[in-house]
Amino acid sequence: MSTPGARERMLGRLRAAAPAPSPATADLDRRIDSHFETRRHGTPAVGGLVAAMQAALQGLHAEVWCAGEAAWPALLATELANAGVKRLLLDPASKAGAALAAALPAHIEAVGYDRPIEAWKAELFGTIDAGFTVARSGIAATGTLVVAPDAGSPRTVSLVPPLHVALVRASTLHADLHLAARAERWSDGMPTNLVLISGPSKTSDIQQTLAYGAHGPRRLWVVIETDTEEAGQ
Repeated sequence: MSTPGARERMLGRLRAAAPAPSPATADLDRRIDSHFETRRHGTPAVGGLVAAMQAALQGLHAEVWCAGEAAWPALLATELANAGVKRLLLDPASKAGAALAAALPAHIEAVGYDRPIEAWKAELFGTIDAGFTVARSGIAATGTLVVAPDAGSPRTVSLVPPLHVALVRASTLHADLHLAARAERWSDGMPTNLVLISGPSKTSDIQQTLAYGAHGPRRLWVVIETDTEEAGQ
């Protein structure tokens, strides 16, 4: 059994062995930035990012809607009812989760992730029809959602239910992965579990037969919250 002193000594050795930033690293960063900037035709306005994100997601077989902050909960509630969803996993403590839960019709139950998975695994896998998450940001060029799971909305919410419903705000969209990493300062320290989601789960065999839902949700719905005047143009 390790002691606090042994732990600190081990961490101290790891910190001492970590490579220090060097002029060569800074030069490499500049070269990478230059590589992407010379191939990028300016930075699109928010409206252009929304259009690109929507087109890329649709190309990946996701269903996409654009709606304002006041409108998307009712829109999603209607779509969920039409899809036959009866139990929706979400974070009721979050602003978006509470808004969606309040908009749901009586026959759709909002379920919070408030127990260890061991306590309700059979129920989770057998009775939850959809999971709702809020993306940290989006990458328009590839239609990618950047999701940072937390205690109220762990990775399970976007992985286990057959339908993943995601909200991403237009103001958080980036043109490409390089701009996302730079704007969000990923180099300063990333979350331990940052998930990039591009379309529903899919896989193919050696005969190139494509199947959806083999390793996660077989359907992906995305609402782009057009929360700025420019985004709606």
